[in-house]
Amino acid sequence: MVVNLVQERLGASSMAEQVLRTIGPVVLLGPPGAGKGTQSKRITEHYHIPQVSTGDLLREHVRQQTPLGIEVQAVIARGELVPDHLVCDIVAWRLRQPDADRGFILDGFPRTQKQAAWLDSFLKFEFFETGKWASWLPIVIRIQVDYNKLLLRITGRRTCPTCGAIYNVHSNPPLVDEICDKDGTKLVIRDDDRDEVIRERLDTYERQTKPVAEYYDKLGRLVTINGDQSVDDVSAAILKEIDGRACGVASGTEVKGN
Repeated sequence: MVVNLVQERLGASSMAEQVLRTIGPVVLLGPPGAGKGTQSKRITEHYHIPQVSTGDLLREHVRQQTPLGIEVQAVIARGELVPDHLVCDIVAWRLRQPDADRGFILDGFPRTQKQAAWLDSFLKFEFFETGKWASWLPIVIRIQVDYNKLLLRITGRRTCPTCGAIYNVHSNPPLVDEICDKDGTKLVIRDDDRDEVIRERLDTYERQTKPVAEYYDKLGRLVTINGDQSVDDVSAAILKEIDGRACGVASGTEVKGN
């Protein structure tokens, strides 16, 4: 009983430490199917820092009809892409919220080299305490997965339209081919999981993200994780990299930056 009590106290102490630690900004890069969503959720739960999704932010501003949201809505209505300055303004608004004081995970941002440079400038001059900005520059983690394995992951995905359960015909098939184990519904392939669509998505990702990865690599802030490992092994590798950087932030050590 005494041992259990000690273990409970140690667990509570460890959780409190995670809640109080300064983690700093984390950027996850990876193609569709690499597991960014799963890993973002795990990082959020482990460190108790928010996940900042530009897509969610844009939709929320439009829904609430904020001044920024009205501008975004007008751009979308014209069939145009939301320009960098509007995306950056919305990200800046979100990063100034109190829950991001210890750090945050950026989801879907930066998508271009220009956005990456803006983020560095924002962190340096506008957001964090003068003199500590270099320690707050993002750690950028790229989850790298073999192209053919990505195709198997995504094109093999099947979804139950009734309960939302997800299967994969290659790695996690249902007990009965194409039938949901839980409710017997016929499984479906999402339109964006079809072979011709996913190849275009992967090619687009490669074109857009390569300059962003190169930008951070030149600054010594790009970490590449082997995404062909198990989900747990990928998580362990990511947390190890973040912990190593977070120790530097806590001690005032500056990470390599411009």
